Amino acid sequence: MPTRARLNPVQQQAVRHRHTPLLVLAGAGSGKTRVITHKIADLCTREPPASGGVFALTFTNKAAREMRSRLGRLLGAEQAAGVSVSTFHALGMRMLREDAAHLGLRRNFSIFDTQDVESLLQQLADERGGAPLDCGPVRWRISRWKNDLVTPPEAHAAASEAPEADAARAYAGYCEALQTYNAVDFDDLVLHAVTLLREHPAVAGKWRERVAYLLVDEYQDTNNVQYALVRELLAGRPALTVVGDDDQSIYAWRGARPENLHRLADDFAGLEVIKLEQNYRSTGRILRAANQLIGHNPHLFEKSLWSELGPGEKLRVLHCNDGDDEAERVCREIIAHRFRHRTRYSDYAVLYRGNHQSRPVERALREHNVPYAVSGGTAFFERPEIKDLLAYLRLLANPRDDTAFLRIVNTPRREIGPAAIAQLGNFARPRHLSLLHASVDPAFARAASARIARRVADFGHWIVLLADNAERGDPVANVRQLVEDCDYLAWLRDTATSPRAAESRIENVHELLDWLAKIAADGGRTLSEIVAQITVLDMLERDRNEAGGDAVQLMTLHAAKGLEFPCVFIVGMEESLLPHHSAQEDEALEEERRLAYVGVTRAQRELTFTCTRQRMRHGEPVAATPSRFLEELPREDLMWEGRETLSEEQREAHGRSQLAGLRALLSD
Repeated sequence: MPTRARLNPVQQQAVRHRHTPLLVLAGAGSGKTRVITHKIADLCTREPPASGGVFALTFTNKAAREMRSRLGRLLGAEQAAGVSVSTFHALGMRMLREDAAHLGLRRNFSIFDTQDVESLLQQLADERGGAPLDCGPVRWRISRWKNDLVTPPEAHAAASEAPEADAARAYAGYCEALQTYNAVDFDDLVLHAVTLLREHPAVAGKWRERVAYLLVDEYQDTNNVQYALVRELLAGRPALTVVGDDDQSIYAWRGARPENLHRLADDFAGLEVIKLEQNYRSTGRILRAANQLIGHNPHLFEKSLWSELGPGEKLRVLHCNDGDDEAERVCREIIAHRFRHRTRYSDYAVLYRGNHQSRPVERALREHNVPYAVSGGTAFFERPEIKDLLAYLRLLANPRDDTAFLRIVNTPRREIGPAAIAQLGNFARPRHLSLLHASVDPAFARAASARIARRVADFGHWIVLLADNAERGDPVANVRQLVEDCDYLAWLRDTATSPRAAESRIENVHELLDWLAKIAADGGRTLSEIVAQITVLDMLERDRNEAGGDAVQLMTLHAAKGLEFPCVFIVGMEESLLPHHSAQEDEALEEERRLAYVGVTRAQRELTFTCTRQRMRHGEPVAATPSRFLEELPREDLMWEGRETLSEEQREAHGRSQLAGLRALLSD
């Protein structure tokens, strides 16, 4: 038999509410998913619609699957199947599959992914002539226009500068080309659905009749076109419940409009607001810190989280010397805490503002043999730029590594294409030569065209020279020379999808170079020994990721939304990291504070922040300042550790003390 969990009085009020539109302002950990699924179940059983059905909209396929699973337990599989639970884009695609003809599209239209979109934009730019188009920013700009319901003529009329005008012209040609190709992009799925409802009354009438009641999760994350879809589907009817939290709106960078929560009262007469403020996740001190932090943001809807779980432990702030010290400290804290409390590795999460911040933490965990998993990002060894540079290292250390040769022979581009590589392979195979040896063989120069032979030989001789220098001299200095010789960083900037992506990739390269220097300094290792050590660590990381299960979770603050962990570390609580250096204006700073709030409210029992005195940026140490957000937390609930500067002797004594404690635990 289907089962239903008990609801507190306020949750029950939200579930039973009818007859007027409803905004459920659901604080972190207050049971919002329970409320929305119980409300759907209540709609289907207590007062089922006379006609039409119940529709629920979410933002991710994962959230939709979770909602369907819960409905199955509440209603039973057969009745739950009658509820339409989907993402905004899935509903838009469903509408287009039925009614695409009204927009001049055939039913078998194609859906272009990001690569398809950029290829089409480049093709259109080539046809127009002129300078090559930087497709990534243009694609991003077109996406924002579509999500803001801005047409190509409107975009062109509003363009005040040349880059914006160029993007607007590309937008117009792009939309025409999509129509010609009988194709849509991801943004069109919702945009075209809105167009159908606004411009085709018969289609609008059909869909409004189908949607007897609409529920929307995470409403603070809707953009303008998604808000328009909700409004057009209901056309003023009160059959609406939305669940959201303006304090957890952290996606403005991809078009989310938290003000959509405030617009509801204008478009849906009689809107009622119910606040879920009881938190079932965190201790009192964690919630007091969260409330005081987010209280520095302006609010239209005031709320304050509270819990019956007791005050809990004080929040700790670890003041570390630098990024390496920070990573080591977090690693030691996890190991020691796990031994003391007999917990699992999966009870711990390390959260950070940017993906690049995971690198030193990953390195420390690897070196201490602590299993971990990277969520919401790419593990260090899986990043393309790291794969590139490690392929260079492998080839320098082992001239017979043809796999490494093939990865980097044209990275960065050297106009050594598939035809040249095929000729080189055909020359090397019957002679039992590696591709690198074949590239510098004078006989290949006679067998291939002069142009191909010259480019391949230049690359081969360069690699051989670097390999000789690396074995005889400082291997890391030669790797840095390699990066400079091939202008690899400039190539990363040129090929990145955005300036932010380029900066992240370049930081990854600097992190790898710094790590190589540290490995080399540990006993004066040769290049071959360095490569061997890295290869073993890479293999261990792959094994751990494939095994899954019990592992420390590493993720960005954005990726952590919706999750919870007994013990949370938020690293890099510094100015320029959190808040980010690009977010100094009011609205941007408010979103950074909301991001910190999301991190705080992930913690169930224990919360630790870290900051440093200095941090490496582009290979140089830069003084760091604790985040202003730390000053906004209740001082009586914070316990600072390491704020005073310790001498080398004091740090060693502290380390010996921690080690002795661990030995005592192990001997129990």
